[in-house]
Amino acid sequence: MVGSLPRWRNWQTRQLEVLVGAIPWRFESSSGHSREAPIGASRCIFAGCPYLAQSHMQTNPLQHLMPTCHGAKAAAAGSVLGAAATAAAGDVLAGTLRLNEIFHSIQGESTWAGAPCVFVRLTGCPLRCTYCDTEYAFREGRTATIAEIVDAVAATGCPLVELTGGEPLAQKRSFDLVRVLCERGLTVLIETSGAVDIAPCDPRAIRILDIKTPGSGEAERNLWQNLADLRGRDEVKFVLTDRADYEWAKARIAEHHLAERVREGRLGAILLSAAWAQPKGTEIAGCPGLSPRSLAEWIVADRLPVRMQTQLHKIIWEPQTRGV
Repeated sequence: MVGSLPRWRNWQTRQLEVLVGAIPWRFESSSGHSREAPIGASRCIFAGCPYLAQSHMQTNPLQHLMPTCHGAKAAAAGSVLGAAATAAAGDVLAGTLRLNEIFHSIQGESTWAGAPCVFVRLTGCPLRCTYCDTEYAFREGRTATIAEIVDAVAATGCPLVELTGGEPLAQKRSFDLVRVLCERGLTVLIETSGAVDIAPCDPRAIRILDIKTPGSGEAERNLWQNLADLRGRDEVKFVLTDRADYEWAKARIAEHHLAERVREGRLGAILLSAAWAQPKGTEIAGCPGLSPRSLAEWIVADRLPVRMQTQLHKIIWEPQTRGV
């Protein structure tokens, strides 16, 4: 279904097509150029419009354009665009993900440690870190719609939710899930390995970027360009297996000016965590672990401007306990 709208008065537009479906809006300038950007659950192609040129715009563009269009034509335009947005939102909620588990517990890591949190653990991970404590998430899981997941999160009544894995961002529809959860007014944390591009994440989400050290066995998988995309509320984490990992992390903190970014408010925190002992698994090599006391003493001796963290849930419950 294609509808047509009149030429807008305040900016030069040769053609505006409204397409109900995967691409609800197309705008072309008199020069024939076009641009593309996300709006809510939909996608727009446009040019020449000062309102629609804003990235991550969450509102219906028609609310800005309606004053330049009158009467029945404006009403028709609103009806068509509204139907398109509704259809697109329905398509997003019907999208599916491989889900490992959802559980309500206490956040054990990051600057959010200690807060009640609902965890959405997705299935699958392209990495095999030596100390991985969720090997079961590599393959176990079921197919669930985004609507099912959102309803399960809402049923807990908890305003803080973390998307984790595995590597949650390895599933492309996870970005849709993050956006929907943000639109519901929840505080959304994303625990990501840093081996996947984080740029498509909704800007309202808080990314916790786990930079892989040599002791993880996956340091070559770090996507360093992710550091440039980090914002003031995002956090960086290093899980350390030994002194060599600690020295490596110190060097990366200096190389990428992470401490300066924290001081300037362009990064939320730098987290250092001692790896827990992990036995050899079916797909992971295992790790003897690092003494938290040793890590604490190194940080204090070097006056390193970081935050040491523990996995609080492993202190409260047995380290191998699932669903906590």
